[in-house]
Amino acid sequence: MAPDLIEIEPRELKFTFELKKQSSCTIQLINNTNSYVAFKIKTTSPKRYCVRPNTGVILPKSTCDFTVTMQAQRVVPADMQLRDKFLVQTTIVPYGTTDEDLVPSLFSKESGRQIEESKLRVVLVSPPHSPILQPINGAVKQELTYAAPVFNETPVMKETPLVSDQELTQDENLHPSHDPKDVDDLKQKLSNLEVKLLEAEKTMSKLREEKNAAVQEKEKLQHDIALLTRKCVARVQVGFPFLFVVFIALVSLALGYGLHP
Repeated sequence: MAPDLIEIEPRELKFTFELKKQSSCTIQLINNTNSYVAFKIKTTSPKRYCVRPNTGVILPKSTCDFTVTMQAQRVVPADMQLRDKFLVQTTIVPYGTTDEDLVPSLFSKESGRQIEESKLRVVLVSPPHSPILQPINGAVKQELTYAAPVFNETPVMKETPLVSDQELTQDENLHPSHDPKDVDDLKQKLSNLEVKLLEAEKTMSKLREEKNAAVQEKEKLQHDIALLTRKCVARVQVGFPFLFVVFIALVSLALGYGLHP
Protein backbone atom coordinates (compact mmCIF):
# COMPACT_ATOMS: atom_id res chain seq x y z
CA MET A 1 0.00 0.00 0.00
CA ALA A 2 1.42 3.36 -1.03
CA PRO A 3 2.07 5.85 1.80
CA ASP A 4 -0.18 8.87 2.20
CA LEU A 5 0.83 12.00 0.35
CA ILE A 6 0.77 14.06 3.55
CA GLU A 7 0.72 13.69 7.30
CA ILE A 8 -1.78 15.70 9.34
CA GLU A 9 -1.00 16.94 12.83
CA PRO A 10 -3.13 16.85 14.89
CA ARG A 11 -5.82 14.55 13.53
CA GLU A 12 -8.68 16.46 15.16
CA LEU A 13 -9.76 20.08 15.44
CA LYS A 14 -9.94 21.03 19.09
CA PHE A 15 -11.76 24.26 19.97
CA THR A 16 -11.98 25.89 23.37
CA PHE A 17 -15.69 26.64 23.56
CA GLU A 18 -16.99 29.84 25.13
CA LEU A 19 -20.33 31.44 24.39
CA LYS A 20 -20.22 34.45 22.06
CA LYS A 21 -16.48 34.08 21.50
CA GLN A 22 -14.52 32.89 18.50
CA SER A 23 -12.11 30.01 18.85
CA SER A 24 -9.30 28.94 16.54
CA CYS A 25 -7.01 25.98 16.07
CA THR A 26 -4.16 25.25 13.67
CA ILE A 27 -3.53 22.10 11.66
CA GLN A 28 -0.18 21.28 10.05
CA LEU A 29 0.13 19.41 6.76
CA ILE A 30 3.45 17.63 6.20
CA ASN A 31 4.57 16.69 2.69
CA ASN A 32 7.11 13.87 2.94
CA THR A 33 7.18 13.22 -0.81
CA ASN A 34 9.44 14.63 -3.51
CA SER A 35 6.45 16.03 -5.42
CA TYR A 36 4.38 19.18 -5.29
CA VAL A 37 1.13 18.39 -3.44
CA ALA A 38 -2.01 20.54 -3.65
CA PHE A 39 -4.61 20.52 -0.87
CA LYS A 40 -8.18 21.70 -0.39
CA ILE A 41 -10.23 21.90 2.82
CA LYS A 42 -13.97 21.19 2.93
CA THR A 43 -16.43 21.11 5.82
CA THR A 44 -19.98 19.98 6.50
CA SER A 45 -20.76 23.37 8.14
CA PRO A 46 -19.29 26.15 5.99
CA LYS A 47 -21.28 28.86 7.79
CA ARG A 48 -19.83 27.95 11.18
CA TYR A 49 -16.14 28.02 10.23
CA CYS A 50 -13.59 30.14 8.41
CA VAL A 51 -10.45 28.47 7.03
CA ARG A 52 -7.24 30.22 5.98
CA PRO A 53 -5.94 29.14 3.59
CA ASN A 54 -8.52 26.65 2.34
CA THR A 55 -6.38 25.68 -0.69
CA GLY A 56 -2.68 25.70 -1.38
CA VAL A 57 0.42 23.91 -2.62
CA ILE A 58 2.92 22.18 -0.33
CA LEU A 59 6.46 22.02 -1.66
CA PRO A 60 8.40 18.74 -1.49
CA LYS A 61 9.65 17.86 2.00
CA SER A 62 7.88 20.92 3.42
CA THR A 63 4.99 21.79 5.69
CA CYS A 64 1.99 24.09 5.48
CA ASP A 65 -0.34 25.26 8.26
CA PHE A 66 -3.99 26.23 7.96
CA THR A 67 -6.07 27.86 10.67
CA VAL A 68 -9.72 27.08 11.33
CA THR A 69 -11.79 29.67 13.20
CA MET A 70 -15.13 28.72 14.69
CA GLN A 71 -17.53 31.65 14.70
CA ALA A 72 -18.96 32.86 17.99
CA GLN A 73 -21.87 30.66 19.07
CA ARG A 74 -24.93 31.84 20.98
CA VAL A 75 -25.99 28.45 22.33
CA VAL A 76 -24.13 25.50 23.76
CA PRO A 77 -24.33 22.31 21.66
CA ALA A 78 -26.05 19.35 23.27
CA ASP A 79 -23.57 17.42 25.42
CA MET A 80 -20.86 19.77 24.12
CA GLN A 81 -20.66 17.77 20.91
CA LEU A 82 -20.69 18.81 17.28
CA ARG A 83 -21.12 16.45 14.36
CA ASP A 84 -19.18 18.82 12.11
CA LYS A 85 -16.41 17.24 10.09
CA PHE A 86 -13.63 18.46 7.84
CA LEU A 87 -12.26 16.81 4.72
CA VAL A 88 -8.68 17.35 3.55
CA GLN A 89 -8.23 16.54 -0.15
CA THR A 90 -4.74 16.19 -1.61
CA THR A 91 -3.34 15.40 -5.04
CA ILE A 92 0.02 15.55 -6.80
CA VAL A 93 0.46 18.53 -9.15
CA PRO A 94 3.18 19.37 -11.70
CA TYR A 95 6.49 20.82 -10.56
CA GLY A 96 6.34 24.59 -10.12
CA THR A 97 2.56 24.78 -9.55
CA THR A 98 1.53 27.80 -7.44
CA ASP A 99 -1.56 28.63 -5.39
CA GLU A 100 -2.85 30.82 -8.24
CA ASP A 101 -2.81 27.83 -10.61
CA LEU A 102 -5.31 25.81 -8.54
CA VAL A 103 -8.83 25.42 -9.92
CA PRO A 104 -11.84 23.56 -8.43
CA SER A 105 -11.77 20.88 -11.15
CA LEU A 106 -8.30 19.86 -9.95
CA PHE A 107 -9.89 18.11 -6.95
CA SER A 108 -12.72 16.46 -8.90
CA LYS A 109 -12.62 12.67 -9.01
CA GLU A 110 -14.34 12.81 -12.40
CA SER A 111 -11.12 14.21 -13.87
CA GLY A 112 -9.46 10.83 -13.33
CA ARG A 113 -6.83 12.25 -10.99
CA GLN A 114 -5.84 10.37 -7.85
CA ILE A 115 -7.37 12.27 -4.94
CA GLU A 116 -6.53 11.32 -1.36
CA GLU A 117 -9.01 12.27 1.35
CA SER A 118 -8.62 12.49 5.13
CA LYS A 119 -11.45 13.27 7.54
CA LEU A 120 -10.97 15.31 10.69
CA ARG A 121 -13.45 15.54 13.53
CA VAL A 122 -14.29 18.48 15.75
CA VAL A 123 -13.80 18.36 19.52
CA LEU A 124 -15.06 21.00 21.94
CA VAL A 125 -13.36 21.55 25.28
CA SER A 126 -14.24 23.83 28.16
CA PRO A 127 -11.78 26.58 29.05
CA PRO A 128 -9.72 25.95 32.18
CA HIS A 129 -11.00 27.32 35.50
CA SER A 130 -14.44 27.99 34.04
CA PRO A 131 -17.92 26.68 34.83
CA ILE A 132 -18.69 23.36 33.18
CA LEU A 133 -21.61 23.65 30.78
CA GLN A 134 -24.08 20.81 31.17
CA PRO A 135 -27.42 20.46 29.33
CA ILE A 136 -30.36 19.79 31.65
CA ASN A 137 -33.85 19.10 30.20
CA GLY A 138 -32.97 20.78 26.93
CA ALA A 139 -31.65 23.91 28.67
CA VAL A 140 -28.11 24.83 29.56
CA LYS A 141 -27.19 25.19 33.19
CA GLN A 142 -23.92 26.61 34.42
CA GLU A 143 -22.71 24.60 37.37
CA LEU A 144 -19.68 25.79 39.28
CA THR A 145 -17.36 22.99 40.29
CA TYR A 146 -14.21 23.51 42.24
CA ALA A 147 -11.47 20.96 42.57
CA ALA A 148 -9.08 20.77 45.47
CA PRO A 149 -5.86 22.59 44.62
CA VAL A 150 -3.14 20.31 43.36
CA PHE A 151 0.33 21.76 43.14
CA ASN A 152 2.80 21.19 40.30
CA GLU A 153 0.07 20.11 37.91
CA THR A 154 -1.33 21.91 34.93
CA PRO A 155 -5.08 22.56 34.74
CA VAL A 156 -6.95 19.76 33.07
CA MET A 157 -9.48 20.76 30.44
CA LYS A 158 -12.66 18.77 30.35
CA GLU A 159 -12.95 17.13 26.94
CA THR A 160 -16.18 15.97 25.40
CA PRO A 161 -16.61 12.44 23.99
CA LEU A 162 -15.36 12.01 20.44
CA VAL A 163 -17.58 11.22 17.51
CA SER A 164 -17.44 7.52 16.68
CA ASP A 165 -15.40 6.24 13.73
CA GLN A 166 -18.56 4.74 12.25
CA GLU A 167 -20.13 8.19 12.03
CA LEU A 168 -17.01 9.49 10.32
CA THR A 169 -17.42 6.96 7.51
CA GLN A 170 -21.00 8.01 6.73
CA ASP A 171 -21.53 10.00 3.55
CA GLU A 172 -22.22 13.66 4.21
CA ASN A 173 -22.50 16.76 2.09
CA LEU A 174 -19.12 18.42 2.35
CA HIS A 175 -18.84 22.02 1.25
CA PRO A 176 -15.73 24.05 0.49
CA SER A 177 -14.78 26.14 3.50
CA HIS A 178 -15.04 29.90 3.14
CA ASP A 179 -12.05 32.18 2.97
CA PRO A 180 -12.67 35.95 2.64
CA LYS A 181 -9.43 36.19 0.68
CA ASP A 182 -10.99 34.03 -2.04
CA VAL A 183 -13.48 36.78 -2.88
CA ASP A 184 -10.71 39.30 -3.51
CA ASP A 185 -8.77 36.74 -5.54
CA LEU A 186 -11.81 35.98 -7.69
CA LYS A 187 -12.44 39.68 -8.26
CA GLN A 188 -8.82 40.18 -9.30
CA LYS A 189 -8.97 37.18 -11.66
CA LEU A 190 -12.23 38.50 -13.14
CA SER A 191 -10.64 41.89 -13.72
CA ASN A 192 -7.64 40.26 -15.40
CA LEU A 193 -9.94 38.21 -17.63
CA GLU A 194 -11.84 41.34 -18.68
CA VAL A 195 -8.57 43.06 -19.62
CA LYS A 196 -7.46 40.02 -21.62
CA LEU A 197 -10.87 39.90 -23.33
CA LEU A 198 -10.55 43.54 -24.43
CA GLU A 199 -7.05 42.87 -25.76
CA ALA A 200 -8.33 39.82 -27.63
CA GLU A 201 -11.15 41.86 -29.20
CA LYS A 202 -8.65 44.51 -30.34
CA THR A 203 -6.42 41.83 -31.83
CA MET A 204 -9.36 40.24 -33.64
CA SER A 205 -10.43 43.62 -35.02
CA LYS A 206 -6.91 44.27 -36.29
CA LEU A 207 -6.77 40.82 -37.90
CA ARG A 208 -10.11 41.44 -39.63
CA GLU A 209 -8.79 44.72 -41.04
CA GLU A 210 -5.64 42.99 -42.29
CA LYS A 211 -7.76 40.25 -43.85
CA ASN A 212 -9.94 42.78 -45.68
CA ALA A 213 -6.84 44.59 -46.95
CA ALA A 214 -5.37 41.29 -48.17
CA VAL A 215 -8.63 40.43 -49.98
CA GLN A 216 -8.65 43.81 -51.70
CA GLU A 217 -5.01 43.42 -52.72
CA LYS A 218 -5.76 39.96 -54.09
CA GLU A 219 -8.70 41.27 -56.14
CA LYS A 220 -6.53 44.08 -57.51
CA LEU A 221 -3.81 41.64 -58.55
CA GLN A 222 -6.37 39.39 -60.23
CA HIS A 223 -7.72 42.41 -62.13
CA ASP A 224 -4.22 43.43 -63.27
CA ILE A 225 -3.46 39.88 -64.42
CA ALA A 226 -6.69 39.80 -66.42
CA LEU A 227 -5.78 43.10 -68.15
CA LEU A 228 -2.30 41.86 -69.05
CA THR A 229 -3.74 38.62 -70.40
CA ARG A 230 -6.18 40.49 -72.65
CA LYS A 231 -3.39 42.76 -73.98
CA CYS A 232 -1.20 39.79 -74.87
CA VAL A 233 -4.04 38.10 -76.75
CA ALA A 234 -4.76 41.31 -78.65
CA ARG A 235 -1.12 41.60 -79.73
CA VAL A 236 -1.11 38.05 -81.08
CA GLN A 237 -4.32 38.60 -83.02
CA VAL A 238 -3.21 41.88 -84.75
CA GLY A 239 -1.17 41.26 -88.07
CA PHE A 240 1.14 38.38 -88.93
CA PRO A 241 4.35 37.48 -87.20
CA PHE A 242 7.53 38.90 -88.80
CA LEU A 243 9.04 35.47 -89.54
CA PHE A 244 5.86 34.40 -91.28
CA VAL A 245 6.03 37.47 -93.55
CA VAL A 246 9.69 36.76 -94.38
CA PHE A 247 8.86 33.14 -95.17
CA ILE A 248 6.07 34.17 -97.56
CA ALA A 249 8.41 36.63 -99.28
CA LEU A 250 11.06 33.98 -99.86
CA VAL A 251 8.50 31.54 -101.24
CA SER A 252 7.18 34.22 -103.57
CA LEU A 253 10.69 34.97 -104.90
CA ALA A 254 11.36 31.29 -105.47
CA LEU A 255 8.13 30.86 -107.37
CA GLY A 256 8.90 34.00 -109.39
CA TYR A 257 12.27 32.67 -110.51
CA GLY A 258 10.79 29.30 -111.27
CA LEU A 259 8.02 30.67 -113.42
CA HIS A 260 10.24 33.18 -115.26
CA PRO A 261 10.94 32.00 -118.91
